[in-house]
Amino acid sequence: MTEKYDVIIVGAGAAGMMSAIEAGKRGRRVLLIDHAKKIGEKIRISGGGRCNFTNINTHPCKFISNNPKFVISALKQYTQNDFIELIKKHDIRFHEKKLGQLFCDESAQQIIDMLLLECEAANVILKVDTLITDIDKQGDKYFAVIDSNKYFCDSLIIATGGLSIPKIGATKFGYDIAQKFNLNIVETLPALVPLTFSEKILAICKELTGLSVEAVVSFKKILFQEGMLFTHRGLSGPSILQISSHWKLGKDIKINLSPKLPIIKFLTDKKNSNPKQDINIIISEILPKRLAVIICNENNVSGNICELSNKILVKLSNSINAWSINPTGTEGYRTAEVTLGGIDTNEISSKTMMSKKHAGLFFIGEVVDVTGHLGGYNFQWAWSSGYVAGRYA
Repeated sequence: MTEKYDVIIVGAGAAGMMSAIEAGKRGRRVLLIDHAKKIGEKIRISGGGRCNFTNINTHPCKFISNNPKFVISALKQYTQNDFIELIKKHDIRFHEKKLGQLFCDESAQQIIDMLLLECEAANVILKVDTLITDIDKQGDKYFAVIDSNKYFCDSLIIATGGLSIPKIGATKFGYDIAQKFNLNIVETLPALVPLTFSEKILAICKELTGLSVEAVVSFKKILFQEGMLFTHRGLSGPSILQISSHWKLGKDIKINLSPKLPIIKFLTDKKNSNPKQDINIIISEILPKRLAVIICNENNVSGNICELSNKILVKLSNSINAWSINPTGTEGYRTAEVTLGGIDTNEISSKTMMSKKHAGLFFIGEVVDVTGHLGGYNFQWAWSSGYVAGRYA
């Protein structure tokens, strides 16, 4: 049996649904296929179940790619404000949490329901719990094989996502398709992911489990100032997740546990003004007590500040303002929010998201070598790239 469509989209996540909506609005006959029983799982679990659906500060500088300019066209064609208008059209109430991050007031399910309603209005045909066993090309038509049936189309959009969070269905299917059509793949790595550490650092983290501090975490010249969380598995929190997308295995990261205060000046002033004050008490004025105690112990300092040499104070201040540590790795795709790398953007038109080698073949969303910062940017890339492909497919 064969069926014919104008557009077939593989993957009914954020990018896939967006492209289906836009292609359907143009009167294209659209088939949207997903292997999962429940679609949009990444949307549903995001933002603690409230979906950080975009960021009002969306800008090309918030994205990582081998070609940093690649995102410019798509982000201009469909902006964060365009998606906000769609949210408002469906009367979904939302709020800004911090740093421009927008969340649903109620539930991430509202975003999924909105996209499904838009798909229905655009006459998109949706097949869930459907396994594609092969994708290929015959003449100028693409086809997908499902249960020995062939589904033909003029335009094929791959929106299969990356490798992050396999428990909700992530696979390498999109990369396999790209390789089948001889497209280059930029090495993939887990991104926006907690880092892991040596037993020594891990012991400190376990003692401080649950403690959160505002910190600047840096790698080379890249830095992020956000919350950092000590956990029984290592370090996490927004600043660590952000730096994980840039960090290279074997290299150190630096952590400033007191970004607003130069500690050496603070300690020098204390030594002059209150020489008999205990060093533990002094450090507890600027850091949580549990953390202050551990830092003092790690530096073998105790007693009154007047008893400590300037050399020791410099060492102590560096352990707070410039704590240098060497991660052993990351927690991997299991807990990564997104995938770094993917289909080489040199293979794809930034204006249309279509393959430069194969007319009618499109790649969108996380499967492409575009990774947003934490805070709604990856969803905006899904909306923007999906919109663009839907306009041209």
